[in-house]
Amino acid sequence: MAALTRDTLLRKPFNDFRNYPYGFARSGDFSIRESDALLHYGCLINALVAGELAPETEEDKNLLAVAKGEQAAVSPVEKAWAKYQARINRPKVGSMYGRSKVFEDDSDYTASTEDDDLVVED
Repeated sequence: MAALTRDTLLRKPFNDFRNYPYGFARSGDFSIRESDALLHYGCLINALVAGELAPETEEDKNLLAVAKGEQAAVSPVEKAWAKYQARINRPKVGSMYGRSKVFEDDSDYTASTEDDDLVVED
């Protein structure tokens, strides 16, 4: 197996078929520039985060820091990666109807038969 280098990772297109089966550009979540940035830099950022490649340049160090959440995104590539991470890590909907299990708590309710007498006057 060939060793991973920065140049080979930049030439390899990044695809996330699990979360975006039709690609980033057709998802509606990303602009054209953001989808191009993810497609071009995604494999490099993934390898940096996984520890498969050590950061070589200052850009790599910034990308890694943004991917780990240590600094705010500044460049368009960093912003696209932060947006991508926010999209894939958002909470999943429990049901298509938006209902979940309801927990009824009756601990603050005290039933008293003495106070429930209703007096109706004509």
